[in-house]
Amino acid sequence: MLTIGVDVGGTSVRAGVVDQHGEILEIHRVPTPATSTELNAAVADTVRALSDRYPVAGVGLAVAGFVSEDRRVVRFAPHLAWRHVAVADELADRLGLPVVLEHDANAAAVAEQRFGAAAGALVAALVAIGTGIGSALVINGEVFRGAYGIAPELGHLRVVPAGRPCSCGKRGCWERYCSGTALAATAAELRQEEPGAPVEQTGVEVARAAEAGDPVARRAVADLARWLGEGLALVTDVYDPEVVVIAGGVSDSAHLFLDDAREYYATAITGAGHRPLARIAVAHYGDSAAMIGSAALAREHALTKAPHLT
Repeated sequence: MLTIGVDVGGTSVRAGVVDQHGEILEIHRVPTPATSTELNAAVADTVRALSDRYPVAGVGLAVAGFVSEDRRVVRFAPHLAWRHVAVADELADRLGLPVVLEHDANAAAVAEQRFGAAAGALVAALVAIGTGIGSALVINGEVFRGAYGIAPELGHLRVVPAGRPCSCGKRGCWERYCSGTALAATAAELRQEEPGAPVEQTGVEVARAAEAGDPVARRAVADLARWLGEGLALVTDVYDPEVVVIAGGVSDSAHLFLDDAREYYATAITGAGHRPLARIAVAHYGDSAAMIGSAALAREHALTKAPHLT
């Protein structure tokens, strides 16, 4: 059975035809429009560009935002125009196909748990480190969404009381110390001690500087590694996962920090030295994971609507 997974991002809408093994057959993309009406139309057109040529059974949408517990409504998406919009039902009517929504981190976790770095794990966590931290949990082989479809917001665990301010309104959130934004902030703080040194750098630029041997950038990366390990210890103390998948743009530089993060993690968990450690792995599917995972969820949703499909 073929299904379409759609990654609805702030810059582009990417749709992919995906088979039952998680292989992408073809991708089509368009720019993300600014209004809700135009966004609905763009998603529908993107899907039709593929469904006209492939016999697809359903559509899954991965969205960076709050999705209702029944996975029909986008309540809020900070980089998209949808606000309390019944996206799944509206698109199903347009397309004549079953449609299901999912948070993009949850969709990525589904891809990694079904086909990728966490394949077969019953209890797994995904931590997507980018501008902030996106996260997902798989418990007993199923995505854990919480009572209202919002869980988990691991990036907003408070790790430093009265620490750096966060856009969520709190201070000291994990993502303020472990993200691309945090990497840039830490490097800027360190470089203030050096007259004439460049202060404004992005997280990507800091990682490149660390790769090239810049001592301040290396210190910033080491700080990120420490906070990654500390945060993963908190997650492990609560959920005890078999595997933690590190995803997101910062994972491209994992070779700079992941070994150190594992060491911090191993000493920071409760009962260190007397319990099994979660395997910490880099995501297999990169920026395609949300498409693949949402397509897998679309397949399951389609089967509930038409059990005769195979």
